[in-house]
Amino acid sequence: MIELSDRLNAMEESATIAMSRKARELKAEGKDIISLSLGEPDFHTPQFIKDAALQAMNDNFTTYTPVPGYEDLQEAVVNKFKRDNNLIYSPDQIVVSTGAKQSIANVVLSLVSNGDEVLIPAPFWVSYIEIVKVAEGIPVIVNAGIESDFKITAEQFEEAITPKTKMMIFSTPCNPTGSVYSKEELRDLADVIKKYPNLVVICDEIYEHINFNSKHESLAQFEDVYDQVVTINGVSKAWAMTGWRLGYIGASKQIASACSKVQGQFTSAPSSISQKAAIAALNADPSSLKGMIEAFKNRRELVLSALREIEGVNINVPEGAFYAFPDVSYFYGQSYDGEAINNGSDLAMYLLNNANVALVTGEAFGDPNCIRISYAASEEVLAEAMKRIKESLEKLN
Repeated sequence: MIELSDRLNAMEESATIAMSRKARELKAEGKDIISLSLGEPDFHTPQFIKDAALQAMNDNFTTYTPVPGYEDLQEAVVNKFKRDNNLIYSPDQIVVSTGAKQSIANVVLSLVSNGDEVLIPAPFWVSYIEIVKVAEGIPVIVNAGIESDFKITAEQFEEAITPKTKMMIFSTPCNPTGSVYSKEELRDLADVIKKYPNLVVICDEIYEHINFNSKHESLAQFEDVYDQVVTINGVSKAWAMTGWRLGYIGASKQIASACSKVQGQFTSAPSSISQKAAIAALNADPSSLKGMIEAFKNRRELVLSALREIEGVNINVPEGAFYAFPDVSYFYGQSYDGEAINNGSDLAMYLLNNANVALVTGEAFGDPNCIRISYAASEEVLAEAMKRIKESLEKLN
């Protein structure tokens, strides 16, 4: 048998992808599974974006592109950052990649060496940890519970910094919690960052436009930490373009150049067609997303209302993204028909088998007390799913 690499053996499979696969397998067996496990909008890519892709093909944009992306796409990203975030980048500070996931990996592989520590506030997106491990870095978890709306404080941040700390990675709005950092909270973090000039912070803003109660704020807006912040974004979530695989960074010229070098040896550049489609998305007025955002907000209220009716569930109010992240530890130690619930993984599997609803354990996101519910589904589907979840949880004792 061929021996696999230590690197691969140390890597965990994405829990969201694993649960999605399990749900598909059960559906194939004829089970009526409702999958609320993936972070994917259930909307279709807008027609004007698809038209731009078709035009690009007809115009024969079907060859290799520059590694960091077409120049007109870089310009579109520059204009988007200025328009939406008041962030000033030049085109040579922009690198376009095959999804925001590759954007993050490029940055980590460019900066993290063996033994470097990377601070990751928990709850966190599942891939942060594994990307750091591939780069031979050491993930250092900074815990933020539901009582603090799943957001770390500046004090927690600074207490976690050691001479080996090279980076921090976090998201706002957050996957999996939906929590959104305010301008004041980001300023507090920036006051810590500026004390450590060798520290780089990746601010993942892929859910930027799905924000229900406030204006999105970017960490890089603070001039005293601008060069230390890498802003991650993309077109997947807001523009329902998950399959187009198009993410990008805004960073210092040094970091952008390093990421382009890494990318040049792995994937070169994203699809030329995706790049041309992304230009149309980025140039569009974000106000056109209002209907989608309202739909997500209504779905959030449906899910939160249903969760509040279930004894033992503790829930915060997510201000962005399309996830609920309830604390379900009340049910640990309970059982049904001989099936014991000892942790979030047990509960997720119980709900899959008993309620036919696929969710993701909070353990995958760094909080074993919780489970993640994606409400990127129709209100009819969500209502049925929450009914099933409630009935199944009430069976436990």
